[in-house]
Amino acid sequence: MSDEESDVAAFSSTSSSSEEEEHAPQPKKKQRTTSVPAPLEIAPTADAASSAIQHQTNSNSLLSGAKSKSRLIVLLDQAKLETIKNRRGNYELLNCDDHRDLCKKKLRKDPKEFRPDICHQELLALLDSPLNKSGHLQIYIRTSRNVLIELHPSVRIPRTYKRFAGLMVQLLHKMKIKASDNGTTLMKVIKNPFSQHLPVGTHVYGMSCQGTLYSPMGLAKALIPVNPNESENQVCFVIGAMATGHVTVEDHPYIEKMISISEYPLSGASAINRILGVIEHQWGIV
Repeated sequence: MSDEESDVAAFSSTSSSSEEEEHAPQPKKKQRTTSVPAPLEIAPTADAASSAIQHQTNSNSLLSGAKSKSRLIVLLDQAKLETIKNRRGNYELLNCDDHRDLCKKKLRKDPKEFRPDICHQELLALLDSPLNKSGHLQIYIRTSRNVLIELHPSVRIPRTYKRFAGLMVQLLHKMKIKASDNGTTLMKVIKNPFSQHLPVGTHVYGMSCQGTLYSPMGLAKALIPVNPNESENQVCFVIGAMATGHVTVEDHPYIEKMISISEYPLSGASAINRILGVIEHQWGIV
């Protein structure tokens, strides 16, 4: 073999080997698998919480939704919510601290009777309860002037009495209070009598220190349904929001029984906390 032929053979062998190397399958690179963390759950907004409460509660003039849950109905009776015009021409909520002389001379009534702060304390006790935040509470107010007020479960009452008084004056003059963000009616003056707003079959009980004595746990077992999802046999408590006096059957002929939860006279807010606490325990609301 000549030198030229040997060079051609060598070149062909090297080219074929290079072509085989080019066509040879390349080993696959291992892909790194990185674990992607689950996205964080976003907390519900206030509007979503309000819509959830609105969906859970029964239908009423302020509420909409199917009647699927049992609600405890509370009526704060004889609340001293009256407005008066001061010397500057502004309206204020009549109370014993700021209008003592006016109560004595012009109204000729005992200033101790005008205690709107009692209604304020009872509303805070009701609205702050887990029973209300879970959508199992409906609140009404009946003033000493027989004005009936309905509250939405998502309403937030001012903590200070001065701001609460301004809100009540606005409600009594405009007949309703709406939310500024979504226009939901939070408080509204509704038509009497109160009995027409009660669901059919509701058992109404009046709270008084002169009523039949129950322990808080005995009260829940005897009068409150065991299952909170039952829409039948709802219960309504009529609780006084006045400084003196009692809830009477003459004012509320639909009351089935007058009951008491302590041997001692209690404030309205204290009685409310005792009642709601045992109902929350019985219904498993934490």
